[in-house]
Amino acid sequence: MDSTRPSAQTVLLAGVGGDLGGRIARALVARGADVRALVRVGVKPGNLPPGVTPVTVDYGDPRSLANACHGAACVVSALNGLEPVILEAQDRLLDATVAAGVPRFIPSDFSLDFTRTRPGDNRNLDLRRHFMNRVDRTPIRATSILNGAFADLLTGEAPIVLQRPRRILYWGDADQPLDFTAKDDVARYTAAAALDSEAPRILRIAGDTVTPRVLATIMTDLTGRPFGLWRAGGLKRLSLLIRIARAVTPASDAVFPAWQGMQYLRDMASGRGRLLPLDNDRYGQMSWIGARTTLSAVA
Repeated sequence: MDSTRPSAQTVLLAGVGGDLGGRIARALVARGADVRALVRVGVKPGNLPPGVTPVTVDYGDPRSLANACHGAACVVSALNGLEPVILEAQDRLLDATVAAGVPRFIPSDFSLDFTRTRPGDNRNLDLRRHFMNRVDRTPIRATSILNGAFADLLTGEAPIVLQRPRRILYWGDADQPLDFTAKDDVARYTAAAALDSEAPRILRIAGDTVTPRVLATIMTDLTGRPFGLWRAGGLKRLSLLIRIARAVTPASDAVFPAWQGMQYLRDMASGRGRLLPLDNDRYGQMSWIGARTTLSAVA
């Protein structure tokens, strides 16, 4: 397969206004795709990446969505949210994709390997598991891209690399491998998969796999100051804290309240969300952004 050859295929992208969606759009343009981005009625398209054509749609109008999908070789969803988005809006997009005769669909599954995690342990992964069942009842050829955690979270958003006390916070085992992939790498890989008519049902990628102990070594090397390990407790304690956090957290539409991030950490620390085997080389030798490169920006 010549994965570097530019393609004139039309790819329809939902969620271009989000961080990952914008990156996917730019990666598709770079590969020569005809990129069309769904824009909701009444919403200004904003600053779309150069080479991206906006297509105005009403998600509540099946005909409008199907017309927008017509002629596409693949529909890519980078929608992000809870039930109203992942299950309802994305479900309408899937129906429109099928109705328009589009052969391929890439759902917004960018996450840990939810096919191996326990149902009920992680709300956001449960939503993706539910939608996967829905997709698999249609005749469309779908591809889920699973990338672990976004490596960008290591720079501060995720409570793992603690700069001020110079510690790596972890739960369970300090030698548990953790999968991370930079958003730009996820976008580049997704663009290649969108143009791959033979892409399988699931593609697993990890830009880097590191343990908490290795992260401590990396930060020590980058800063020239010793970084230690800080074990917050075992997985049972983490599960207890998750239950408490959920009980005291007011209901909201936040996609990542504190307890949801804790659920992700638990699925990583347990090893249940690991990505094996990896499909990193399917589109040739990509230059993956490792944890050291990501952390060098904040060291």
